[in-house]
Amino acid sequence: MQGKGERAARATASSAWLKAWLRPHAGVLVLSLCLMLVQSLASLAQPWLGGLVTDRLMVDQGFGLLLWLIFVLVCAQQLLGYLVAVQLQKVSGRLVATAGGEVYAHLQDLPLAWHQARRRGDVHALLLGDIYRLSGYITGTLVPLLPLLLTFVGGLAMMFRLAPLIAVAVAVSLPVLVIALKLVGRRMRPLAHASSQAWADLSALAEQNLELLPVIKTFAKSSLEADNYRARAEALYRVQMREARLQSAMSPAVYVAGAGLVLLMLGLAGHLVIRDEMRVGELVSLFLYGMLLVSPITQLAHVYGTTQASLGSMHRLRDALLAPVEVDSGTLDRFPEGVDIVFAGVDFAYPGRDPLFRGFDLHIRAGETVALTGINGAGKSTLVHVLLRLVEPQAGRVSIGGIDLRQFRLDALRGQIGLVAQQVMLFNATVTDNIAYGRSGATRIQIEQAARASRAHDFIMGLPEGYDTIVGDQGIRLSGGQKQRLALARALLKDPPILILDEATAMFDPEGEAEFIRECADVLQQRTVIMITHRPASLALADRVLRMDAGSIHEVTPSVQTVSAMPGNL
Repeated sequence: MQGKGERAARATASSAWLKAWLRPHAGVLVLSLCLMLVQSLASLAQPWLGGLVTDRLMVDQGFGLLLWLIFVLVCAQQLLGYLVAVQLQKVSGRLVATAGGEVYAHLQDLPLAWHQARRRGDVHALLLGDIYRLSGYITGTLVPLLPLLLTFVGGLAMMFRLAPLIAVAVAVSLPVLVIALKLVGRRMRPLAHASSQAWADLSALAEQNLELLPVIKTFAKSSLEADNYRARAEALYRVQMREARLQSAMSPAVYVAGAGLVLLMLGLAGHLVIRDEMRVGELVSLFLYGMLLVSPITQLAHVYGTTQASLGSMHRLRDALLAPVEVDSGTLDRFPEGVDIVFAGVDFAYPGRDPLFRGFDLHIRAGETVALTGINGAGKSTLVHVLLRLVEPQAGRVSIGGIDLRQFRLDALRGQIGLVAQQVMLFNATVTDNIAYGRSGATRIQIEQAARASRAHDFIMGLPEGYDTIVGDQGIRLSGGQKQRLALARALLKDPPILILDEATAMFDPEGEAEFIRECADVLQQRTVIMITHRPASLALADRVLRMDAGSIHEVTPSVQTVSAMPGNL
């Protein structure tokens, strides 16, 4: 359970980032608010003028000027409404862009563990659903709140001026309506949360199934997954319908209650007119003010419902924005000349799991190519993640060139380490764009040189558009070996002093691997290389072959010996 102090601190943090988002739009919001207040004043004047017209009509006096005045007020009111709608839509769009950009940037800075603990669908719902809902609430509900209150209070005040007793009767009945709204509103927030969660479930399932479509087709599970999707969509529909019924019922119920009050008021006022205690014009004004109050009361009911729904979005955004980002306190930009890598007494464990590294020591000399082998789960990829500071060890020290990793800026550290991961990540862009991602401002010649070094140039030239061919989402239009070669070209273009190859030749055929080794032997000699591989041909490139087991180095085998004799490499 959160204490009052913690809740207050989190609420303060929520208001801080919300104010920061709204501050650039303060001028437009204030202008829109002023225009809406003028609209409210114009609407408050119309019932009063309507009563004057009625009184003059009853005594056969001129009322043409008053009618023109009412017409001008109506036109001005609609023109102001148009201007306000345009300005608020502009703010809403800007808010989605700026706030969404800030949230996205913050998500990029969060540790890898934060993302691994959540589904992609939940993150998508945060970026798309919650941002849009909060933006719509601010511009469509929160900003118009003051003009609504002005209309309501002003209308009630005019009713007091015309018929105090009737106005008191109306005012006394309002608390009953407020209590009813609060009872209904209590059900809105859990429904809004359930709706957001159901949308996230559906989004996560769709993304997962589209990514795993080849597996689904291979196992002939298309019908099953279609049924699963329909079931999730039906669950979302049911939750949204419950939310919509409750939300939609609030406004009509309030409208009917308001109309009932107006009719009651009209009946009471009619008796006053019959007894000559009220003019007919005052009766008309009172009736028009009563009808005028129905709209703000109805909209205030909508405000309450949407506020409850939007609070859930605000809380989810707040929790994400309050999540601590990766620690980046370093100041150094460049590695020293000798980029040897030292792991000294490193302890590491994933949350809730047994330690993977305990007092782990490893020294990789500058310019050395070291191959890491071992069974899955031995800690090979985790070692790479520690070096890249994607995860932080609980104890020990990791240094490059004798300098602690934490003294380098994160971007500088990762910018000087090239990684070719086993699971290749490509963008839905051209071959050129995917390779050029390794170095900003790379020339076409440099891109082609990197492609040749990775043995990718020949197959690229065979593609329909060559280097301008779109590779599709995750490089779906390429084979596994082709994707790995592009990833390798991207890393080589980066020209890093440290290169990590995580099963980089796993998708190569024997001939392609042998050719790659011949081509890359000189390239690898110019940098410090960590290879994670079990393939004997790739192991031949290594100066040392280290076998890892349960986070420890169990043996060191020179690469000239028979690697295939090592356990786990048969």
